[in-house]
This record gives sequence, structure tokens and C-alpha cells, in this order.
Amino acid sequence: MKKLMVFSLALLAIFSVNAQNSAKAEQLLNEVSAKVKAYDNMVIHFDYILENTNENIKQETRGEVSLKNELYRLNLMGITRLFDGKKLYTIVPEDEEVTISNYNPNQDEGITPSKMLSFYEEGYTYKWDITQNIKGRTIQFIKLTPIDSQAEVKEILLGVDKQTKHIYKLIQIQDNGTKVTIKVNQFNTNEPLSQSLFTFDKNKYNGYYINQL
Repeated sequence: MKKLMVFSLALLAIFSVNAQNSAKAEQLLNEVSAKVKAYDNMVIHFDYILENTNENIKQETRGEVSLKNELYRLNLMGITRLFDGKKLYTIVPEDEEVTISNYNPNQDEGITPSKMLSFYEEGYTYKWDITQNIKGRTIQFIKLTPIDSQAEVKEILLGVDKQTKHIYKLIQIQDNGTKVTIKVNQFNTNEPLSQSLFTFDKNKYNGYYINQL
């Protein structure tokens, strides 16, 4: 009976610690969310790394994204992806092609640029993870696990700068072994961005093939 009681107390202690860690993680992410929503706009420069050791794949590049509410302009791998609030424009200069498609939020399950800093607000459980000191900055990692057991994403590690409450790094691990890492190099806020930045101007792409889906 005593052994059973000791085991039960130990189990309760573990559950209590896990609950406290989960609450801490959620509180930190709420602070990040509040900070981000207070900005009029954001311009983020980042490193992008895609790896799959099983397939012997490793791609490294740099990207830039400008965000204003749901609007965004993403430059990555020589391709520009633009969302004006209604339609998505994928501009490929190498092929001189523009693809225009309607945006359906119900069909969008990935981490899009407009969700990049808020995707974690629903659909995940949280766990307090490791803390790292990176060039004098305290980065606290939160482990996110999808509530949907059938999700392609196995887990996400979100590194938060505890001082600025900005996301510093995102590590996404998929069930097929693919690992995507996004590391923020520069985070600018409330920039004097022109509305035309988020508007598609067909006149700039004379000679391009326009593919309307």
C-alpha cells in the first residue's frame, strides 16, 4: 500500500510539473502574439533550411517577407509570392510566368507567411523546452505538438527571444523525416510600406504568361 501511495504521489507531481510547464509555455506564446498584433507591419529577413537525411536533401537559402495584417509579399528561392487579401500571385521570373489563384482559408493547412507569427494560437499542445544563450540573447524554446494525430507535421520547436518576445527560430519536423528550419536574421517593424507592395501590377510583367486558376 505504501509503495502504491508513493507511486501515486510521484505521478501527481509529474502531472503537476507538466501542467505548470504547459501554462508557462502558453503564457510566453500569448505575450509573443500580443506583441506581434500591436505592430502595423513587419519586414523579416530569414535563413531557410530544408533537410531530409533519408533522401539526402539539403537546401539552404535566404528569404524576405513583408507582412501587414493578412497581406504579405514573400521572396524566396527566386520566386515572389504575393497575397493582396483576396488572391494569391506566384511570380516566377525564371519562367516568366505568373499564377493567380483564389485564396481559400479552409484549404490552407500549412504555415503561410500571414500565419508565420500566429499559427501556434490553435491546434497545438505546448511544452516548455530547452533554453539557449545565443550571442547574448536568451532563446526559450517551446515544443508544439499538433492535436490532430493525422497531421503531416510531427512537432515544431519555436524559439522565442525572451527579452523582445519575437520569434527567433522555427524548426518544423514532418512525419516523413523532412526538417524545415527558419531563423530570423532581421526583424523590422512599423516600416513606411507602400500599399502597392501588396498589389499585383500586371503592367510590370509584360510578356509573362498569366495562368489564371
